[in-house]
Amino acid sequence: MLRECVDGLRVQEEGIYVDATFGGGGHSLGILESLKGGRLIAFDQDEDARKQAELIQSRSFTFCQANFRYLKKYLKLNGVTQVHGILADLGISSHQIDSPARGFSTRFDGPLDMRMSAQNPITAAHILNTYDERELHKVLGMYGEIKNAKTVAQALVQHRATRPFARSSELIDMLQTRAPRGKEYKYFAQVFQALRIEVNQEMQALEDFLHQCGEVLRPGGRLVVMSYHSLEDRMVKNYINTGKVFGEVDKDFFGNPLRPLQAVNRKPIEASAEEIEQNSRARSAKLRVAEKIGETVPREKDRDHGRQ
Repeated sequence: MLRECVDGLRVQEEGIYVDATFGGGGHSLGILESLKGGRLIAFDQDEDARKQAELIQSRSFTFCQANFRYLKKYLKLNGVTQVHGILADLGISSHQIDSPARGFSTRFDGPLDMRMSAQNPITAAHILNTYDERELHKVLGMYGEIKNAKTVAQALVQHRATRPFARSSELIDMLQTRAPRGKEYKYFAQVFQALRIEVNQEMQALEDFLHQCGEVLRPGGRLVVMSYHSLEDRMVKNYINTGKVFGEVDKDFFGNPLRPLQAVNRKPIEASAEEIEQNSRARSAKLRVAEKIGETVPREKDRDHGRQ
């Protein structure tokens, strides 16, 4: 849903925008097409993404090799305090999934790595071989949403006592007898998702990121987020509706809700049947668009766009 994402930003020619998840650069290129004198700051902690970003030759483009949870810090380092729009595509990049050495995919045998940044000392193998049974149960149940998380956690601890986990094929072999019949591949994907989220602390990073978005967006600025599983989508929806990823909305003395954003689309935008046919990964995508409460961002040229 490239076009839907970029359209959701309502890009102004001289505005400042953030692509919080650069990946292969498709969204950044889409935004840059609409900029004339504006600025795009992209984030990604992945080394492959940095190499891809080096191919973009544009004075309007700045790449930050960093997790988007450090949004405010890196914007400040680049002389920016407020932006006109922020885009985040929370899915894994194709180059990450399609690389056996990264360990993200159930389709290939590779090391149980799953790190989005080589600087991260924690791998999936580390989690499988060192977390106690209670911690594994929590990770699998919370992030993978599998029903037999406790049983699998017990089996993982028993298995590693004689054969520590090193490769994805070893994990899948152990899971074969515990996966629901006829739904094995979905089950494997859920387990891999749980491990990936824990390795990269994705939920904590998303919470940090969302709360900073409300601070750095200009009044009338847009937040566009595409998520791929219910955990992410629930956090995004909660933040847009209440200003918090968890808990009830705060209210002022008069009972008015204290939240920085308001939803543009009440229900998430989903991929068309045609796009799903071309890319099955789009099946689970949910796109939410929100706007910073306050005066609308002026459509005329805004020369004070923080460039230094």
